[in-house]
Amino acid sequence: MEKKKIAILGSTGSIGTQALEVIEEHPDKFQVEVITASSNADLLIEQAIKFKPNTVVIVDESKFKSVSEILFEHDIKTFTGSAALAQVVEMETIDIVLTAIVGYAGLLPTIHAIKSKKNIALANKETLVVAGELITKLAAENGVAILPVDSEHGAIYQCLTGEHQNKIEKIYLTASGGPFRGKKKEELQKITKEQALKHPNWNMGAKITIDSATLMNKGLEVIEAKWLFNLKPEQIDVIVHPQSIIHSIVQFEDGSMKAQMGLPDMKHPIQYALSYPYRFSSNSPRFNFIDYPELNFEQPDFETFLNLSLAYRALEKGGNLACILNAANEIAVEAFLNDKIKFLEIAEINEKCMDEIRFIQRPRYDDYVLTDAETRRFASSLVRND
Repeated sequence: MEKKKIAILGSTGSIGTQALEVIEEHPDKFQVEVITASSNADLLIEQAIKFKPNTVVIVDESKFKSVSEILFEHDIKTFTGSAALAQVVEMETIDIVLTAIVGYAGLLPTIHAIKSKKNIALANKETLVVAGELITKLAAENGVAILPVDSEHGAIYQCLTGEHQNKIEKIYLTASGGPFRGKKKEELQKITKEQALKHPNWNMGAKITIDSATLMNKGLEVIEAKWLFNLKPEQIDVIVHPQSIIHSIVQFEDGSMKAQMGLPDMKHPIQYALSYPYRFSSNSPRFNFIDYPELNFEQPDFETFLNLSLAYRALEKGGNLACILNAANEIAVEAFLNDKIKFLEIAEINEKCMDEIRFIQRPRYDDYVLTDAETRRFASSLVRND
């Protein structure tokens, strides 16, 4: 295959930095064309000097001068602002766009990339959570492939390779259960930020780690799976698997099941999304069955971890309800990380927003924008009142 030229949106985050490690391992297969960051100017500069992309975007305009002055000496073009982030993906030289931005901010750049007929390696699950119908329709119209980077969806994608003619009966998204697996609500009343940020298996950014602790991350993945694989709510199950070895399972209509397994390492699904349909060699540690004599499975606790129930509610009702849930959760998690609310109040704020914000059955893009803004204002008012 020819060398793929890659744009990484969010190169300084957890997924972005690991993607660059994958690219570094395969310099004959991949080339960094664009990297972007929200505000981490120092790391962005370091990455740019090392990987020599054509173009860099620093969204925080206050950091533009310092970044552009340094990178000018390395003949690297630098731009700033949200508009530049959305426009840079339209460059003709880009083959695939890795959307590793966390949250709603990833939606507009993804739309621009799809309209420019760029294949998407999707690590930003919120894009499909917020506007799944819009995104999947655009991708179909433009002949664009959406290749999932989440370990769970990447696992489902791999299990379905070569099975296009066979009907899915059900999929099982596995969840580690997070740091509070088995605990009840009364035990979670005084959970601290430090406790919630200690994930037992995965090394992720702060927002995603908190989402994992509340099971919101799994809820968002349930909604994302509906759009990625064209499934009904009753075809998507969540199963708690503490070891995080089986990354997800597909059950076909004959009862047969296929699972994708491996050690918890995000570099594997990142590499597969970038290299698809090929598999490249990897230096990652190999799974040894003897090290894991038992693999355990449990039902999730929907009552204690209310966010998972809210996600299914949003999935079943459709419209802009998932957009409301996502926006509320982004505000609530930020408030928790800033010690403004308690752990259990994250789900309470999410539920209040879903109950109060105006529901739209068939939203257009402008409706998503307005819903997101309205929800953030309302969620923020709940934080201040608390």
